[in-house]
Order: sequence, then structure tokens, then C-alpha cells
Amino acid sequence: MGRLISPVLVLLLAFPTLCFPWSGRVVGVSDGDTIHVMHQGRETSIRLFGIDCPERHQAFGNKARRFTANKVFRKAVEVEEVDKDRYGRTVAWVYVNGKSLNKELIRAGLAWWYRHYAENEHELKDLEAEARRNKTGLWSMPNPIPPWEFRRRENH
Repeated sequence: MGRLISPVLVLLLAFPTLCFPWSGRVVGVSDGDTIHVMHQGRETSIRLFGIDCPERHQAFGNKARRFTANKVFRKAVEVEEVDKDRYGRTVAWVYVNGKSLNKELIRAGLAWWYRHYAENEHELKDLEAEARRNKTGLWSMPNPIPPWEFRRRENH
């Protein structure tokens, strides 16, 4: 007789990046979309999923960083891991007081919906469209340069 395999075990084996949310305290903010959270006694670098904030030397870059710091620095957050990026950072949804920091940055006009990595995140798309219509944050500028283009220009 064969043994039954737990459905949870099957899910974990089929989707090794599937993780359960965890909590930690934010100990650093690198920029608008990258924070550092203490988890299991060590600092974990978190890249916010589905968004891309302006770089520090770009218009609204420092505003995005301050916004993120004001929302989460020294506060407890909940982290829902999505992936790891090529730099080893955890890519995740981050929640503070039940609100998504990822979505709040887009709503405030301080981030782009990162289509390339989150094409199915229609709520992020809609939040960006609303911020554009309302000329909120970086959308108050006539032709804001997406950070991925800014980085490409800086690296050449």
C-alpha cells in the first residue's frame, strides 16, 4: 500500500518559493523600494514587489525614500515573499498596519508599476493610471523618466 502525500507537502515541493508571511522590524531604508527587516535574528534585504521607485539622483527619488521611511522605519511589518532577485534580495509585498506599502507608493505617485516583473498585477496598473490622471507625485512632471531607463542611461 502506498502512503498518501500531504497536499501541503505537494504544494511546497511544486512551488519551492511559496512561503508563509513573516513579521519583522524595519531597521533600514535604502531607497523607496528597498528596505531592511530584522528576521530570525538577522537583517534581510527586501525589494518591494511589482513597483520601481525613482533612483536617489532622480526627481522624486528622495521623496520616495522619505515616504517609505516615514511609513515603515522602526516599525513592525508583515512580509509576503514572492521571489528572490539576482542580488539575493527577497522580493515581497510589505504590509504595515494592514496596508500594502507597495500599493501606497504607487497611489502617492512615487513609483511605477513594474510591468516587466508584475504584468498580472492589475491593481498596481490601475493605481498608477489613477495617479497619472490626478498628476500625483512624479506624474506632475511632463515626462518622468522610468527608473529602468534612468539606470540604463547612467550605466552607459
